[in-house]
Amino acid sequence: MHSTDHAAVPAAAPRYNMYAFIHKAMRAFMADTLVRIGRLDANDDADVEAGLGQLRELLDLCRHHLAHEDRFVHPALEARAPGSSMQVAGEHVHHEADIDALDALADALVLAPAGADRSAAASRLYRQLAVFAGINFEHMDYEENEHNAVLWAHYSDTELLGIEAQLHAALSPAERAQGLRLMLGALDHRERLRLLEGMRAHAPAAAFEGALALARSLLGERDWQKLESALQPAAAAA
Repeated sequence: MHSTDHAAVPAAAPRYNMYAFIHKAMRAFMADTLVRIGRLDANDDADVEAGLGQLRELLDLCRHHLAHEDRFVHPALEARAPGSSMQVAGEHVHHEADIDALDALADALVLAPAGADRSAAASRLYRQLAVFAGINFEHMDYEENEHNAVLWAHYSDTELLGIEAQLHAALSPAERAQGLRLMLGALDHRERLRLLEGMRAHAPAAAFEGALALARSLLGERDWQKLESALQPAAAAA
C-alpha cells in the first residue's frame, strides 16, 4: 500500500509531468469499465460480448502502458538515480499477472453455463477488476509523486519531453488513436486545450483536424463550445 501523503511534490509544481494525461485517461477508462462490468447482465450474450470487449481493450491498454514505461521511463530513472524504479518495476510484474488473471476470468464467464453459474462468474470478474483498479490507482499515484520527484531532480523539462517523444514514436497508430480518444474524454478544459494546442503546433494539419472532429464527437455541447472558443483566437491570428 502506498502513502496518500503528497508532501513530496508541491501542489503547484511547475515542472512537466509526463504521466499526467495518460494516467487521467487510464483512471477514467478503468472506472468506466468497472461500472460496465458491474452492471453486466451475465445471461444476455450481447451484453456480455460488449462488456468483455471493453474489458479486453482496457487490459490491452494496461499491458502496453506497462511495456512502454519499462522501456522508456524506467531506464531514464535508473540512468541517473540507480534503484529508483525497482519498486514499481516489481509491481509491474504483479500487474502483468493480474491482467492475465482477469483475462482468464473473462474466459470463464464466456464458458460458464447460463443461469446461476454465469452470474457467479460475472461477480468474480467484477470483484477482481475492482481490486485491480484500486491497486492501479495507488500505483499511478506513487509514480506521479515518487517517480516525478526523481525525474524532476535529474532531468530538465526539455529532456523529459525528449523521453516522452521517444515513447510516443514507439506507439502504434492504433495506440495513438486510443490514447487520444481516452484523453480527450478524461481531461479537464485547460488540459484538453493544451493537448490540442500542442497538436496544432507540432502535428500535421490533418491530424489536428481529425483530433478536433474526435473532440466534437466526444464532448457535450458546453465543453465543445468552450474548447472551440479557446482555440479560435490562435487560429484567427494564424
